[in-house]
Amino acid sequence: MTTPWTEDHMPDQTGRVAIVTGSNSGIGWEAARVLATKGATVIMACRSIANANTAADQIRALKPSGKVVVMKLDLGDLESVHAFAAAFRQHYDRLDLLVNNAGVAKPPYGKTAQGFEQQFGINHLGHFALTGLMLDVLDVTPGARIVTVSSLSHRSGVIRFDDLNWERNYHPARAYAQSKLANLLFTYELQRRLVAAGQSTLAVASHPGWSATNALRHSSMMRSLNPFFAQPPKMGVLPTLYAATAPGVRGGDYYGPTSLELRGYPKKVVSSASSHDEALARRLWTVSEELTQVKYTLM
Repeated sequence: MTTPWTEDHMPDQTGRVAIVTGSNSGIGWEAARVLATKGATVIMACRSIANANTAADQIRALKPSGKVVVMKLDLGDLESVHAFAAAFRQHYDRLDLLVNNAGVAKPPYGKTAQGFEQQFGINHLGHFALTGLMLDVLDVTPGARIVTVSSLSHRSGVIRFDDLNWERNYHPARAYAQSKLANLLFTYELQRRLVAAGQSTLAVASHPGWSATNALRHSSMMRSLNPFFAQPPKMGVLPTLYAATAPGVRGGDYYGPTSLELRGYPKKVVSSASSHDEALARRLWTVSEELTQVKYTLM
């Protein structure tokens, strides 16, 4: 990237279908806005239909050349994930882009409908299940990509196989870091399996740096520092959009902001050594299939 990449550089998306999870605000809303502006049909997959409808109307008011469609998806309930996948298939036979964006960051302790710690359950397991259920539709769509949004916090992440649900000594930031490391382990392992299966779909990852979004609502300290360090969501979304649409992106790539990975235009970045641990990734994959009961058919 010799010149800073902005949303204006995004190729035309006319005729393409994209799912963006958690697109009623923040990074997800910006991703839906730009993709629709560039001509895509964007499925705004959100837990709250009311909030998503309001967000969709805000995009429609911009008169995009594409369209936005609101669909119910609660990543904290695997039954909802299955219902979403079934509903999507009733209306679409292609999926060019799956953006695994939704997430919760550093909340008080809580569990998903199936009893998983909510950060691990929503940020990782929900997206793991969704991607598995969408994989065959992606496979029949030329040039399809899966973009999973991680975080700088992955660098301090440890996968606690002896207590994945943090039922002992819950620590919000450490649980968040675990879920964000899981996002990258999943992305890299998925790409390896896609290649081994001879599929052309790309699995890539991104992170928004320090962006002022609702994801920080549980951290008063981070919110207080936002005016000094955070960039707006319109900038924070750029690594995700680059990973999703730019030519030259390769499977397993990871994109973040330029300046100390905190802010700025997108660039290819390097994730932690732990995120590239293939044995760790295979173990997490096996556990994720067992917990979600979603079996991938790649290998």
